Amino acid sequence: MFTGIVEETGVVRSAADNGDGRRLIVGAHVVLDDVATGSSIAVDGCCLTVTEFGADHQGAWFAADAVPETLDRTTLGGSVEGDSVNLERPMPADGRFGGHIVQGHVDAVTQVESVHEHADGSRRLTFRLPGALAGQIVEKGSVALDGISLTVAAVEGSTFDVAVVPHTLEVTTLGRRVVGDRLNMEVDVIARYVAGLMAANPPPDDRFPETGGRT
Repeated sequence: MFTGIVEETGVVRSAADNGDGRRLIVGAHVVLDDVATGSSIAVDGCCLTVTEFGADHQGAWFAADAVPETLDRTTLGGSVEGDSVNLERPMPADGRFGGHIVQGHVDAVTQVESVHEHADGSRRLTFRLPGALAGQIVEKGSVALDGISLTVAAVEGSTFDVAVVPHTLEVTTLGRRVVGDRLNMEVDVIARYVAGLMAANPPPDDRFPETGGRT
């Protein structure tokens, strides 16, 4: 489990097709302090398993494989050498819960629709709301975008807004996002399960009691 508090931004050193999957090698520092083969690291909000790690003249790095399902649901299939990515290790059992519950299971890819710069250095960004996730994004609720825990500022029709403070813009990739950019999106896990339960067990139609009838 992650919390959406990005620990550092890494750099994609290579991204190569591996059959119908993809192998990524990412340069990093902080998230490799206690790394082991099999460790989980969220890369732009997508939970990946470390398959190899090491260090060379360019610095420390780790490798991870993205399977076809991951490539279908995330932006990782379009990653290229030099891309910056948000990185986070899972929260330790005795860690501080700083953001919200983030599983690293991306629901969909969204797109930046507009960016408004505020005088205080913050930004308000508008994103496309995929129809399948309507109702799972609510005002003042939580959403993870490229692995960043954010609060939904507004929901209007097929879009939603987030307000981003200068610090977040500086320490994550959000400060470089422009209209048209695509980001990984994960809804709040509670909203996801509520939606699933409602779909599996729709409320009964009690408009007409069994003992009565239409009048």
